[in-house]
Amino acid sequence: MRSRTFRKTKETAMKKNILVLGTGGTIAGAAASSTNTLSYQAGVISIEQILQEIPSLQDLANVRGRQVAQVDSSDMTHDIWLTLVREINVALAQADVDGVVVTHGTDTLEETAYFLNLTVHSRKPVVLVGAMRPATAMSTDGPMNLYDAVVLAASDEALNRGVLVSLNDTINSSREVTKTSTSLQDTFKSPELGYLGYILGGQPYFYRYPARRHTADSLFEVDSLKELPQTEIIYSYVGAGRGIIDAVVASGAKGIVYAGLGNGGIPAPIQKALADARAKGVVIVRSSRASSGIVTRNGALDDDAFGFVAADNLNPQKARVLLMLALTQSNDPSLIQDFFRTY
Repeated sequence: MRSRTFRKTKETAMKKNILVLGTGGTIAGAAASSTNTLSYQAGVISIEQILQEIPSLQDLANVRGRQVAQVDSSDMTHDIWLTLVREINVALAQADVDGVVVTHGTDTLEETAYFLNLTVHSRKPVVLVGAMRPATAMSTDGPMNLYDAVVLAASDEALNRGVLVSLNDTINSSREVTKTSTSLQDTFKSPELGYLGYILGGQPYFYRYPARRHTADSLFEVDSLKELPQTEIIYSYVGAGRGIIDAVVASGAKGIVYAGLGNGGIPAPIQKALADARAKGVVIVRSSRASSGIVTRNGALDDDAFGFVAADNLNPQKARVLLMLALTQSNDPSLIQDFFRTY
């Protein structure tokens, strides 16, 4: 899985070498007309074609592309994740690769980014980027977003900041960012902790570092994994029954993230169902359906008594990513709770 070798000439010797890995998404999408920004087919334009249509990228760095997948991000899979992280780790271990950009659909971009944040083992920049409008739109945001992502990946300032997400002139930590709008271009935000910085005029401006462990300091190894543990998210609501919990346990789930109420609150009938699941060895993580805030241990529920794990401030989809990787190390709730405090 070696990436294409960068050939240095006298003109390119001083530039950084950036590998762009394409996975599809809206940034590679096409519609029937230039005014259609809603009904289009994602993931139909190759990464090579996208790069050719932005010649100014070569002024920033020696940029090369490779297609890893070509999907709408709603069809992203664990298999693609494992292929992608292995490709990135191999590439970044080479002296002639200074950074990686991944083009991705926006629907599941934050999950892929956080997975890579926990499994890429390099301090070199990794930047995920996408678009909210297809490449055929008269006002497509893809080219500028990709240009900024290459700026970021080629910058020394981005070293050792974990996997980054860059759209709409902003820089976000993959752990903290989430998609907040179905259609607006400024959809990616970090609601509680804010942006890491901005990209303006081809220059990144950083204001802080992520505080939690990531990338080169992460202990999660996936090189030998053929699959990730089955882990499900179950959403809380008034009148919720236990049927779905029993079903996912019967299907072989090793972990459940429960998107609870408020501070991870769980209705009494569901507490019994999750306790039964825990008794069968399933690891239960309490997250929240609220859009911000910390789910505190032994807050809304006695986690010690139930043997549950509190998700800290990870939203349900991010909590699931960490739980999956934690389950490759242990199914001990106390150790997994430590992972949630650390990552």
